[in-house]
Amino acid sequence: MKKYYFILFCVELMVAIGAIPAGYAYIKDPSGAGLGVTVELLANSPLKDFLIPGLFLLIVNGFCQLTGAVFSILNKPVAGKIGLILGFVLMVWIVIQVIWIGLSSFMQPLFFFVGLFEMALGWTIIRKQAGY
Repeated sequence: MKKYYFILFCVELMVAIGAIPAGYAYIKDPSGAGLGVTVELLANSPLKDFLIPGLFLLIVNGFCQLTGAVFSILNKPVAGKIGLILGFVLMVWIVIQVIWIGLSSFMQPLFFFVGLFEMALGWTIIRKQAGY
């Protein structure tokens, strides 16, 4: 069972490592210029700049994933539930992103499947804890 916790740890850490610097960059410069995007990308969304996406990236996909990674590496029973929830949130984040800005990067489907994998790992841990 520890292998599932470790794999979940690796997934959560990978998401956090990608999200924290990107989120910080969007907060620091909400125009997106520092990351090579423009606010025109947000034309079909209710957003005027990248501040809200930056905050979401930093807090939810960054710090929450990092917190999940800590619970996973410590083999805490709640790690499965956290992984299940964070994987779902990551998938919803990507779906909303594609609806608002379109499919603009290979990273969107990649991270959708990372979220799905994270959910599957979380579910596997939950089921194994229950004895299934």
